[in-house]
Amino acid sequence: MESCSVLEVDINGEETIFLNKQIICKYSGTLKKLLGKSTCSSSGNLKVIFNDFPGGAESFELLSRFCYNNCEWTVMPSNLVFLHCAAKFMEVTKVLAQTEKCMEEIRYWAWPEVLLSLKQCQELETSSEAESLAVKLMDALVEKLCLAIEASPSSAACSPSPDSSLFRFSCDSKSTESFKNSSSRITWWFDEVLVLSPGLVKTFLKLVVLRKFDNVTIARFLFYYQKVKFCSASSNEKREILETTVDTLYVLDRSCVPYKSLFGVLRLALGLHIDKSVMNKLEVMIGQQLEQATLDNLLVPSPSKSSHLYYVNLVLRFAKAFLDGGKRGSSQMKKVATLIDQYVAEVAPDPCLKPSKFLSLLTLVPDSARESHEDIYRAIDMYLEAHAGLTNGERLNLIRALSYEKLSVQSRAHMSCNTKFQEIETLDDEQQQERKQLVLRVEKVETSGENEKLKEHIEGIQWRVMELERACLKMQTQMEVIKKRTKSTSRGSNRSLPKLCS
Repeated sequence: MESCSVLEVDINGEETIFLNKQIICKYSGTLKKLLGKSTCSSSGNLKVIFNDFPGGAESFELLSRFCYNNCEWTVMPSNLVFLHCAAKFMEVTKVLAQTEKCMEEIRYWAWPEVLLSLKQCQELETSSEAESLAVKLMDALVEKLCLAIEASPSSAACSPSPDSSLFRFSCDSKSTESFKNSSSRITWWFDEVLVLSPGLVKTFLKLVVLRKFDNVTIARFLFYYQKVKFCSASSNEKREILETTVDTLYVLDRSCVPYKSLFGVLRLALGLHIDKSVMNKLEVMIGQQLEQATLDNLLVPSPSKSSHLYYVNLVLRFAKAFLDGGKRGSSQMKKVATLIDQYVAEVAPDPCLKPSKFLSLLTLVPDSARESHEDIYRAIDMYLEAHAGLTNGERLNLIRALSYEKLSVQSRAHMSCNTKFQEIETLDDEQQQERKQLVLRVEKVETSGENEKLKEHIEGIQWRVMELERACLKMQTQMEVIKKRTKSTSRGSNRSLPKLCS
């Protein structure tokens, strides 16, 4: 049987190309191996089917032209990626030698040529060869960017503070154009890099951080990248973009990252359910600078599955990150304490807020950071109003968070008449009678408006009476537990227990 001289090649089902078998097999090691197992089709031609050819029909046709021209065409940055991947697949060694030689001269390529080759790499994302080429090309791109920025005499002068208006963008064309006009000298590359896929942008960011690129500029690019790309991205793409943004911001100098913008990222992150480890990084960044936050920043709505009005657990984690962040100055501690007190007052009326969670908020910051307990007293008052069904023990735990010495005279007087703070029942009739006798003694003392010290002293006695009741209640509860344990372990024991609060 006469051998077939025409080779029919099906490329990924896109297109069928007819080639001279002798010419193409002269250079392709892959076809030499395959044709030994191939048979002529009904039309009398040999047929080969490729389902995963890198670059598709266009790439295969380009490689075929090189083979028909005895592999003497010039390899250029514009065709290198497709040629290299196709030649690797087809085992065309002559073409591979030329593409590798061209890559060795990558330092002489212009910025647009490197960027174009990277775009071609992302079109061949399933090819391992394209991935290895992308690493080399990205390194060259970052190198050229660093050299260009270093050569710019105005680069340092053009870097604004992290909180400047240049950080605030929207997706409309007007604000984007304003941004480019105001900072084009150091941000000319922003839009050009945005043409790359999220995966390549992530690689780009890792490299610029390693090269110790200006952190302010990196932060600006991240927020610009996130907001511009979000306009047309899918949910998965948004999640990937946001995770890349947070991961990169986390390794930058904190002073170079605009703090208020982190709360914008937080709102997006909560809606997209980003990776937990990435979310932890964002919470740490916010928490470590909590003294810069405002009450509005902390009033984050609770997740949909929760019955709480506000995301209390999130604020608890912020405060933990702040307290774990090392030694803090007194002014920072006082700012955070004031912020937390304001937050506690906002969430106190929430009927679904558990007393244990509310108590965690009350005791979140050291008492030394608070000069006054006025806000705490009002918050507890509101909480008790909204949670009338609390047990005596739960009420007592909340009231213990108050410091009598840090309350004003007016608050002390108000507390002495506040039924919500006096409804804690004692279990012992003698203690109840003792409280009444002490209160009667206090009420008999005459006070005048001129003798403020005496008035405070009397209020102090009333406060100590309440403290005595609470202490007795706690000890009696403990005594009941001890008695039960004693009966179960030693029935015949006659050992007497000491009388407490008798």
